[in-house]
Amino acid sequence: MNQLTDRVIVVTGSGRGIGREHALLAAAEGAKVVVNDSGAGPDGKGSDPTRAAEVAEEITAAGGTAIARSADVTTIAGAQELLDTAVAEFGAVHGLVNNAGILRDRMFVNMSEDEWDDVINGQLRATFAPCRVFGAHWRDRSKAGDEVKASIVNVSSTSGLLGAVGQSNYGAAKAGIASLTLILAQELERYGIRANAITPVARTRMTENVPGIKDMVAKPADPNAFDVYHPGNVSPVVAYLLTEQCPANGSVFYAKGGEIRQFLGWQYGKTIDKGARWTVDELVEGMSSLV
Repeated sequence: MNQLTDRVIVVTGSGRGIGREHALLAAAEGAKVVVNDSGAGPDGKGSDPTRAAEVAEEITAAGGTAIARSADVTTIAGAQELLDTAVAEFGAVHGLVNNAGILRDRMFVNMSEDEWDDVINGQLRATFAPCRVFGAHWRDRSKAGDEVKASIVNVSSTSGLLGAVGQSNYGAAKAGIASLTLILAQELERYGIRANAITPVARTRMTENVPGIKDMVAKPADPNAFDVYHPGNVSPVVAYLLTEQCPANGSVFYAKGGEIRQFLGWQYGKTIDKGARWTVDELVEGMSSLV
């Protein structure tokens, strides 16, 4: 316990589900937490700021420290509001968990422009804006001579890294988040900022009603059995990545139940090299070893 003592952590999308668990554990480990959630539904529609307030109250009732906000993290202004809140209330900020996101499943050839754009906005842009604002803040602190030991934790998905039928918009956004994380790790390390991502597998509002998945992630019939898909199982990995001395940077970790895997991204496979330009006729035969 107390692995996050004196750390100030901002968690987006933390009014329910996995994000709520991240906020609760961070506080239990000693962090001061900014709980942010618009209270929108899984499809991004509607709002209910009481969701974030309830989680912050739950944290304070347990003896922790938290404040609630309902900023729109798809905007730079909303992300800036969270940064300003953390600094004004707690004097600093050390960690950012980009958990906010939405879902609108549809087979690709039936997908509307709005369904595509809204999910890209609600996932990828909701990660971009906070990373942009917080990253610039920590860079400026580093350039001013302060010692920065900051951590960004983004949320990708197997839907993006392995693929999932009916989730082309969601998967494209989540793959983009993984790629963004790797590039942020390369760009920001010089300023004392680490960036990593997780691909959680858990029971959430986004998975409970998905055909073929909802039965798999259901609570076990035996109340004494380990609940593999409880969203809280993912949070220790996030808390670890937020610790001051965590060495990980540019990594993506799969987390399900008690299982943690290192995700390996695109890498070179088999190669053919003629040493000169190929003809199409030659490739008809030559590519057979690659396809």
